[in-house]
Amino acid sequence: MDTQFLVVLSSIAANFILVVLILLHLRHSLSGNYLLLIIFGLSGWAISNYYSNLDFPYIFLLWLNRLIFITTSIAAWGFACFADAFPDEKGLNRKRSIMMLVALLTAVIISASPYLAKNVFSNGAVTDINFGWGIVYYGIFILTCLVYTIGKIIRKFFVEKNQDTRELFKLLTYGVGIFLFLAIITNLILPVFFNQFEISVITPAYTTAFSFIIFTAILKHKFLDIKVVATELLTFSIWIFLLIQTMLSSNVSMGIVNGIIFVLVIIFGIYLIRSVKLEVERKEELQIMADRLASANDQLRKLDNAKTEFISVASHQLRTPITAIKGFTSLILEGAYGEIGGGVRKAVEKVYVSTERLVNLIEDLLNVSRIESGRLSFNFEKSSVEKLLKELRDNFVLVAKNKKLNLTLKLPKKPLPEITMDYQKVRELTSNFIDNALKYTEKGGVTVSAELRNEGVVVDDKGFVIPGRKSPFGKVIRIIVSDTGIGIPKEEIPYLFRKFSRGKDISRLHVGGTGLGLYVGKAIADAHHGQTWVESDGAGKGSRFMIEIPVEGELGEAKK
Repeated sequence: MDTQFLVVLSSIAANFILVVLILLHLRHSLSGNYLLLIIFGLSGWAISNYYSNLDFPYIFLLWLNRLIFITTSIAAWGFACFADAFPDEKGLNRKRSIMMLVALLTAVIISASPYLAKNVFSNGAVTDINFGWGIVYYGIFILTCLVYTIGKIIRKFFVEKNQDTRELFKLLTYGVGIFLFLAIITNLILPVFFNQFEISVITPAYTTAFSFIIFTAILKHKFLDIKVVATELLTFSIWIFLLIQTMLSSNVSMGIVNGIIFVLVIIFGIYLIRSVKLEVERKEELQIMADRLASANDQLRKLDNAKTEFISVASHQLRTPITAIKGFTSLILEGAYGEIGGGVRKAVEKVYVSTERLVNLIEDLLNVSRIESGRLSFNFEKSSVEKLLKELRDNFVLVAKNKKLNLTLKLPKKPLPEITMDYQKVRELTSNFIDNALKYTEKGGVTVSAELRNEGVVVDDKGFVIPGRKSPFGKVIRIIVSDTGIGIPKEEIPYLFRKFSRGKDISRLHVGGTGLGLYVGKAIADAHHGQTWVESDGAGKGSRFMIEIPVEGELGEAKK
């Protein structure tokens, strides 16, 4: 077995593997069909080139040499079409496709006629060819196809924006360019112009290299998955080995055993390949879903940021005129512009109340936008909780009296220690609790109390105290605002501290709420390393809103 035959055999094996992979995975793609055409042409070229140099009758040698030009014409045409179709699968337009097909048919007819290879002469090692005028058309056709192929690949390389695809075209440019350059030198220029046919015997090595380049490019472009390909190649190799072993069995019984093993391995191999393909497909589907989810999350994040920015800008723009309306309304009620009658006074009082409600709404919206953008600022300093609660009692006592409700403040006999807090923010949080308690209580009253506790609690994401868990910040001051109002069903508690969330019965008693106060309040408590939550025995049984803030000196000192 000579070296040239081994080269041809390796070329055929490489091309056969590539054909099998294309038929399995790319048979429905345009570029895959053109690849099959190229491989068919190159395989025919390698085989006919090898046998054209052996000792055969004259007419057989003549047609073997003509077959060389026929197959190379087909391969060159396949290169040009592949360059057009890969990787977008668009292919040639109708007019250009017809022109190239006519050019191919002409090249094939001329290659098979005496106008290209007139005669052949065997000199013992290789076969010389006496060329006719058809070699001119053949040369022009081959060079045109190959120049078009390289030009198209290079053009796509510069146009392509995706870096991975650019790398793919770079690989194709280098691999195909070198392959075509060597093929033209050894199989066209040297034989035609210098009558040197000896070097053409290494032609099959080019086809093997080309098959490797295409195989690498396909894997790099992820047309085929490496796990699937590796599984198929391993399975095919085992099948071939077992088939040969079965055919070479020493006796009938051994042949039957080997045959049964061969059939079982075929069945197992088919299931193995299918399972690997299914795994890869599911992995790809999951990756696509993950990419879509990530893209959707990015879009939602952008929309949320835009919404927050819009709320911030709109609230800032609204606050100035509303503040002016509130100020002038207050001056009118105080008589700065003269005395006003009872009917007018009632109307202005309603304007003032509505304006006050708008001011609170705008402030809540601004706080929400600050919280979400991380711009909610705090001014921490030592302050007295008792002083804060007494101020709030004085502010709300008239409101409670007008509704014929009791407002009670309970403080421990031993003075509470001062704590580090943002006085205005905690005052805003507690004020909101007292205001809500008065709004949603029809009879009875509201009790505000404060106490020093040795340990704080831990509240879960749903707003419930976790039994047995203690806050790591040690002693805390707990503020409790309890009422005898409408109460809160247990299933509604997880939604109270979310944006724009309100209880089912709240709108029946008070339509002016926004559902932002508790959300802002929770952010204020979190900033103090504290907790805020609500407890209720059920609808109609009142509620207890709690605030816990660590005592100064205990912050950051988690219990061991």
